[in-house]
Amino acid sequence: MDVTQAINKRRAYRSLEPVEITEDLIKDLAGSTQLAPSCFNNQPWRFVFVYDTKVLKDMHTVLSPGNEWAHSASMILAVFSRKEDDCIIKDREYHQFDCGMAVGFLLLRATELGLVAHPIAGFSPKKTKEVLGIPEEYRVITLIIVGKHSEKISTALSEKQVEGEKNRPERLPLEKFVHFNRFES
Repeated sequence: MDVTQAINKRRAYRSLEPVEITEDLIKDLAGSTQLAPSCFNNQPWRFVFVYDTKVLKDMHTVLSPGNEWAHSASMILAVFSRKEDDCIIKDREYHQFDCGMAVGFLLLRATELGLVAHPIAGFSPKKTKEVLGIPEEYRVITLIIVGKHSEKISTALSEKQVEGEKNRPERLPLEKFVHFNRFES
């Protein structure tokens, strides 16, 4: 699979079935982030790969209502960083942008491996830090729910989520976000 195929195939599915999580798989996914670009190569991203069933169950308590589908995850990744670990140029803090690029690389590699890697915003960063022992000075940016896509629609999904499983959500047309030479409203 080339990168264009991975981009086109990647989906944020919520209907998951179990997949075996191995140390080699984790090293493979983590290794894809090592090559992501970052300001002055600071690589500010930090990950906790959660796959132990007891810790996964503890992670269910950090999820917001509507994310019960994530209880089927074989792994949950916590992505976090500190602004001090990356460039701060005037009022621009790069750590979150750089983490986003690393996550993008990880998502494409997961897709290439036949996995669903679904980043979510519906969680408590404070509870996540407590469950995983992440120090207070870090910002938890996202959780990534990992599993294998199931053709069987999860009963934990809302009607809108079921629709998203069946059809790729509509994307904005290029004309909405691409400008040539100057911004024009």
